[in-house]
Amino acid sequence: MSEVVKDAWRKYLIQLQAHPLRTKAITAGVLVGCSDAISQKMSGIGKLQLRRLLLMMLYGSAYLGPFGHFLHKLMDILFRGKKGNRTIAMKVLLEQLTTSPWNNLMFMMYHGLVIEGRPWASVKGKVRTVYPSIQLTAWKFWPIVGWLNYQYVPVQFRVLFAGFAGACWAIFMNLKARSAAVPQLKKA
Repeated sequence: MSEVVKDAWRKYLIQLQAHPLRTKAITAGVLVGCSDAISQKMSGIGKLQLRRLLLMMLYGSAYLGPFGHFLHKLMDILFRGKKGNRTIAMKVLLEQLTTSPWNNLMFMMYHGLVIEGRPWASVKGKVRTVYPSIQLTAWKFWPIVGWLNYQYVPVQFRVLFAGFAGACWAIFMNLKARSAAVPQLKKA
């Protein structure tokens, strides 16, 4: 088994070197898809919602992977030649004040409009009520991920690392949403 894993990792590294953007996009789509499948099962859905799963994979491949790829390229340009804890702190701060709010907003809109097919007014209302708590929760998790990513992870693996962290984040958020919904169901 370990030879299969070693061979797959070697092939992944070759693709990452030859086609970094495409490889990161595909990887993000697969990770988001795995996360969504786990989240669906944990939420008690009997049969996997394939449409939702594919739309989530599309979001990962078309948005998250490329966004992460270009974000880390930009960070390298902005902080070229600078190292140390202060630089890492500045990268994390910049990321948390810009891309974190943006990504959470984009996900909420995509999920509401595309995956759930709700009208704009409904999505806008949900964003107004739920977004602040989601962003505050994100600021408890993602700065740690960002610090670890910038401190220890080579630039070519940062999107992969963030993708794994994102998969855990999505599962956590699903469990949080489910735990909030269960008391409401019991009251009904």
